[in-house]
Amino acid sequence: MYALSQKYPHKRAFITGAASGLGKSFALELAAEGWTIGMADNNPQTLVEVKDLVTKAGGKPITYLLDVADKDQYKEVADRFLFDAEGIDLLFNNAGVGDGSEFETYSLENYEWMVSINQMGVLYGCWYFIPAMKKQGYGHILNTASAAAISCAPTMAGYNMTKAAVVAISETLYSELYDFGIHVSCIQPTYFKTNIAQSVRGGAATKKITQTFIERSGLEANEVAKEILIRAGNKELYIILPKAARTMWKLKRLAPTWFRLKVKDQFMNAMNKALSRKS
Repeated sequence: MYALSQKYPHKRAFITGAASGLGKSFALELAAEGWTIGMADNNPQTLVEVKDLVTKAGGKPITYLLDVADKDQYKEVADRFLFDAEGIDLLFNNAGVGDGSEFETYSLENYEWMVSINQMGVLYGCWYFIPAMKKQGYGHILNTASAAAISCAPTMAGYNMTKAAVVAISETLYSELYDFGIHVSCIQPTYFKTNIAQSVRGGAATKKITQTFIERSGLEANEVAKEILIRAGNKELYIILPKAARTMWKLKRLAPTWFRLKVKDQFMNAMNKALSRKS
């Protein structure tokens, strides 16, 4: 049993991006331990499919159609979940999109789209659920950032920027909420197997590169979810995984200039190899 299930006996979780990838894996892991799960996603078909899987796994799913970039819709959904579940124990600000292109070729409209989901979606989740957690005197927020916030590789400015913002808000809230009995964890994984490449707007090359890195990762979403839930139960702020990502984080802190140039060279070499492959 996860320590989180013992710490929060009411077992009430709200997950954005719950119909696929990491969000789906979180839902299935918690379902096996009998959690009530608010499953929010903007894809109604897959939401229904995953709801059935969560029910079969032993969970109590409550589904909500949600675009996390819509602050009014988010407020309505948050209020409904707090009423339906009579509170909240775990908040997973997990919904996000991945994309990239060279800085000046990525349109301002695309930057705004990226910020609205990856950054503002996290902000809205915190804004609407923290008051309930403070009133209860407990809760745990898990914000999904990325190792991209550490590496800040070229051609990924929008994604890097928004994920770095998630790290910053997580660090800030960790301090602000500590004395209220509310814990915060910031999740920073490298690539793992999800369908995030489907959302790209940066063109066919970006989609191919992203898919190549995902396939090379060797990490499955359920493995990532399990480690995150264990480490969140240990009240870790920085959940950086796998081991290679933790090494990267340490190197950046110890030798930032060398690290910056190393990332540039390694990423560009990997990108050129991916693009030179036959489709």
